[in-house]
Amino acid sequence: MGKPSYLNFDENKYAWKPDIDYRIDPGSYRVGKGEQGVLICEPYKSEIGRYWRFKTPEIARQSSEKIYALFLAYLKEGDFVGADMARKYLQMGYTRSRRYANYKGGRKYDAGDGYREFERGTGDEQKAESAAIFYDKWKLAEGHEQYAEMKKSWKDERG
Repeated sequence: MGKPSYLNFDENKYAWKPDIDYRIDPGSYRVGKGEQGVLICEPYKSEIGRYWRFKTPEIARQSSEKIYALFLAYLKEGDFVGADMARKYLQMGYTRSRRYANYKGGRKYDAGDGYREFERGTGDEQKAESAAIFYDKWKLAEGHEQYAEMKKSWKDERG
């Protein structure tokens, strides 16, 4: 197996930039794939990221409920970028929890051994529960009718 794709990351070609305030300049925001831009786009990163936790199922439940409430608030304000970022944090709650459920310490690759993939199934079972909690909220957000309409329009107009 080759190196993970994130090792070839080219930040100059990345659509999201840390020096843009996406509330002031929402036209610079791109939906992208999956969780792209989630750890860059301010002020949403700071507003939402402070609540993003998944250590235990109870913490994941509180976190996902708070982030989903932010998602709904952004929709109510007509703020698609905020809603999409909240959706991305819910998705990332799922994917990161699954990573920790699948791999001890959440590490998938062994950098000291040619980026060999670690054995699956060595992770934390509590994280699997956390992942399921985030998955349900992520899918609830993704299926929200207003959000789906806003996302389609945004992608059609801006990408």
